[in-house]
Amino acid sequence: MSTPGYHAVAPADLSPPDFYQFMIGAIAPRPIAFVSTLSAAGAVNLSPYSFFNVMSMNPPILVFAPTSRGRDNSEKDTLRNVREVPEVVINICDYPLVEQLSLASADYPTGLNEFTKAGLTEAASARVRPPRVAECPVAFECVVEQLVALGEAPGHGTLVVCRVVQAHIREDILLDGRPGIDPLKFEAVSRLGGDWYSRLTPSTLFKVSRPNQRLGIGFDELPEPIR
Repeated sequence: MSTPGYHAVAPADLSPPDFYQFMIGAIAPRPIAFVSTLSAAGAVNLSPYSFFNVMSMNPPILVFAPTSRGRDNSEKDTLRNVREVPEVVINICDYPLVEQLSLASADYPTGLNEFTKAGLTEAASARVRPPRVAECPVAFECVVEQLVALGEAPGHGTLVVCRVVQAHIREDILLDGRPGIDPLKFEAVSRLGGDWYSRLTPSTLFKVSRPNQRLGIGFDELPEPIR
């Protein structure tokens, strides 16, 4: 049943690319995994993925999801590489690197090194074989624990479940006196729909206290006149 003022649409009503536009426009902003991988032959690949997030604290798990190409259902070089060498580095970009990140997103021929194309520097990793991006303020070296295909049709995603084995965080963005990253010092970038990105800046930040130490009464217990 449609609700007045809302556009109701089901996936079956549209082509997958058209319905996808509603998803990426609404699920936003999305963090970006700038993923470096290595083929069995030693070819380096670097590609950004905004189907990405933290999925577990202990063990420390990050998950990103490359999608197959819509035109022919072929898989991306990233996924092919992790099948051969199940290790990745998930680099996190800040605003000064966003143009280079975008440049690396192009569908270049297999075997071309996106580090070179984007003008970025390979830095040796400590615990995995793929290099990290020297210019990125954060990098997580990971081993790939599992691949989970989410379908078989063109555009289907494959979850790449990654366990972090080493992190590199630039010192100037660290919190003072305790573990963590200061959001006032880290201009992280994220994806929206279309060509749109967002940028983390002090003017866009606000705090909301979590009710985990002192339990609130909840909206349902407020006096009726002030609801």
